[in-house]
Amino acid sequence: MDMMLQVWGGSFYLINKMCFSLAEGRDDQRKRQLKLWGWVIYILGVPAWVTILILKHNWIAASIEAGGVSAMVLGLFSVYQDNGKKHGILDGVATVCTYGFMVLGVGFSLYDYHGLNSVSQVLEIGVMVGFLLGSYYLAKERYIGWLFFMLMNGSMGTLMLLQDKPILAFQQGVSLCFVVYGFRSAIKTALDGEKEIMIG
Repeated sequence: MDMMLQVWGGSFYLINKMCFSLAEGRDDQRKRQLKLWGWVIYILGVPAWVTILILKHNWIAASIEAGGVSAMVLGLFSVYQDNGKKHGILDGVATVCTYGFMVLGVGFSLYDYHGLNSVSQVLEIGVMVGFLLGSYYLAKERYIGWLFFMLMNGSMGTLMLLQDKPILAFQQGVSLCFVVYGFRSAIKTALDGEKEIMIG
């Protein structure tokens, strides 16, 4: 069961990062298609990750994964609509859900561990910050989100390595490579856009 969950969660999250990173620098239609697949695949990988994290008492990371589904739906909806409009109500729901789950997860972790006194909790905080801000900024089409995903992947990979989840640790390492690629592509696209504006 554990191995199946690792393969399920790891492969879905890796494919998500591949779709997002390969979307950078593509034409609008291809970019939209890759991002749609990326958000859907991410959402489908959540149950496996939440199960794995709960079984290891990683309450902070589990709550972020569960609460972040609303932000993922926001990202999916934004790409699907593809009209550049802001989605105030959905954005508000995503924010409340994400931060509400975060408070619950941190609170339960502090209760379960009798404070902040374990390496796993520190790594989970890195996952939390990276996931929250990375997902938020990428949903808003801001390339700085890739930097927070680097923090998330590094923290989660280390956590999985310490908790004897080699498949997930390896997946996080490979995902980090795609995150770096996505960040570099996003920077290049942004710089090319600025050049075009200056020339025009």
